[in-house]
Formats: sequence, C-alpha cells, structure tokens
Amino acid sequence: MAVFAQSAPCWVDVQLSDLEAGKRFYGGLFGWTFHAGDGMPFADAYSEGELVAALAAKQDGRMPTTWGVYFSTDDIRATVALVRKAGGQVITDPVRAGAAGVLAQAADPGGAVFGLWQAGERAGFEKQNAPGAFCWTEVYTRQPERVDAFYEEVFGFRGTDIRLPGAEGGTEPFRTWSPAGTEPGEDTAVGGRAVITDAFPAMLPSYFLSYFAVADCDLAADTAARLGGRITAPPLDIPYGRMAVLQDDQGAAFAVLQPTELLP
Repeated sequence: MAVFAQSAPCWVDVQLSDLEAGKRFYGGLFGWTFHAGDGMPFADAYSEGELVAALAAKQDGRMPTTWGVYFSTDDIRATVALVRKAGGQVITDPVRAGAAGVLAQAADPGGAVFGLWQAGERAGFEKQNAPGAFCWTEVYTRQPERVDAFYEEVFGFRGTDIRLPGAEGGTEPFRTWSPAGTEPGEDTAVGGRAVITDAFPAMLPSYFLSYFAVADCDLAADTAARLGGRITAPPLDIPYGRMAVLQDDQGAAFAVLQPTELLP
C-alpha cells in the first residue's frame, strides 16, 4: 500500500448527477476503466490498472457538481480540531468509510472546500504524476493572507511566493506549498494558492482546482470538447509545461497539464 506524507494530497473524487455519463466522459478522455461495488453509488477509476480517482453519484441534487481533493492525515480528529482553531469550518465530522479509512470535509476561511483522509486499507492514489493521473492541486481565494495562515497552521505548509503568467501579458501572484520538514520551494511543492482577481466575476466562490497529467494538452482539450465538455481556459504554456482548464459534460471543472518533459 502506498504511504502518503502528512498533509500531502492523496485522493480526488467527483460528484456527478449522472454516473454512467461521467464514466463515458472520463473513460473517453483519460482512458480510465471503472469498477463499482454491487449497488454502490460510486465507481473507482483506474489508469492502466492503477487506482487514480473515484466518480460518485450525487445523493442530493443540490450538491455541487465538482471535483474534490483530499489531504492525508495520520490523526483526522486532531486535524479537524486544527481546522476549527485556525478559523475554518468543519462540514462533515470524521466518518468511517468501511475498512478503507476515515474521511472528513472542511472549508478554509475563504470558503474553499477540501477533504481529509486518514488511511485504513486504502492510502489513496496508486498512480500520480503520470498521464491519466492526478498531478497537482491549487486553491483560488480572495483572501490570500488569511488563507495562507490557515494552511500553514493546519497542515504545516511552508510557502514560496512566485509570479505566473497572467492575463494580457502580465503576471499574477502565486504561492507554492511545501510540506513541513522540507526545504520550501518548487522542487518540494505539493500544491499551491492562487488569487481570484477582479478579472473574475464577483460571485465566483473560492475553490480548489485539481490537475491531471496528460501526454498532449491540446489533444486532451479537443477531446474534452468533442465529448461534450467545455474549454474554459485554452491551452497555455506555463513554466511547468502546457495546461488548460476544462469542464466535463456535467459542469465539473478540472485542469490538464502536459509536463515540460513531455513537450516536443
């Protein structure tokens, strides 16, 4: 079983109104195959036989159609207590997911929702940082100082501030997160924090955006559109490769990244 460092992203899942449609979309886009327990409203997703994510049928139509990211913890009750102490909100108190582990859901002070996972028989991803699998996550917020302090207190992250390409040839502030006990910097980063600028609608809430690695960013974007999804940010070269932001055919947002080493 894979072992994830404390506070590392270890799992992603998506809540969908139509589970079978989701399987068709992501199977067509990433080549995923699926396995569902008898009568269970979810499907585990596999890339080349390795576990990478899950698709879940929404139990309540009012739930958002969204990808969620989970961070690993060795003591989920202690982490939940830190969330409250640091000014966050606990949405779902720790609940056991059978023998797989224990999960909880929380929101940071800006309102971005994330999950916590304490491993049992399931640690999380069996594959990551490779085509067809999770490779990165970042939170978008209007309250960077408050949110930075929150994640530093709850997860022990140490930040590195950089500038990334922005609209109209400018740059935008960005912070990478490195786990406690590592030298902070891009080489040790496990996630990041972006700022929601005035270029976005005022009603846009804070959110996490998770990335999946692909061998060809442009092809992935075109394929998503052909399968009924949307390209919300067309392919763009960034210091780490080539990326695009997409929505599936039910509206769940995610990003794809063709890492620099896979560029021609």
